[in-house]
Amino acid sequence: MITSQQMRAARALLGIDQRRLAELAGVSLPTIQRMEASGGQVRSVVDTLVKVINALEAAGIEIIGENAPSNGAGRGVRLKESASGKQAGRVASFLYDQAEQPVAGDGDAN
Repeated sequence: MITSQQMRAARALLGIDQRRLAELAGVSLPTIQRMEASGGQVRSVVDTLVKVINALEAAGIEIIGENAPSNGAGRGVRLKESASGKQAGRVASFLYDQAEQPVAGDGDAN
């Protein structure tokens, strides 16, 4: 299975938006939006879920399951558990939570 957080992280690593993932997987944009909006494990029709996972894997993403070691080499991300054994709470992400807001001072000045 895959979580909504893994889907968003996978897209970020690939540098693609939801629309591009939908195209790669052969599913609709609203389907990807629903999948990523769900909390925790993504719930979807098995065929649709397989299409999305296959598209991510074909693009170079390794989906790492809970308590599973990584089988490959390369960069990646994983949520670590806190001392209590629970995953840390969700922190606002600049990339996903503020993407629609203009950045102060954004312009021609470098």
